[in-house]
Amino acid sequence: MTLKAARVNKGLNQQEAADKIGVSRTTLQAWETYKSFPTVAQLPAIEAAYNVKYDDIIFLPDDYALSVKAREA
Repeated sequence: MTLKAARVNKGLNQQEAADKIGVSRTTLQAWETYKSFPTVAQLPAIEAAYNVKYDDIIFLPDDYALSVKAREA
């Protein structure tokens, strides 16, 4: 599941989730849109907020490698 799906499944809006994780709403939004990614140190807070294991969350889109190549071209 994606980070956004984990949040929605928990019934949280972005601000509520950001508050639980300890980041800003814009940071959470950037994570959900693959513009940035959480650090390893932030993973326990994400797991606790969403009640999931980090290895059950997809942090990269399926086409990530293709989008990186397109930006580099």
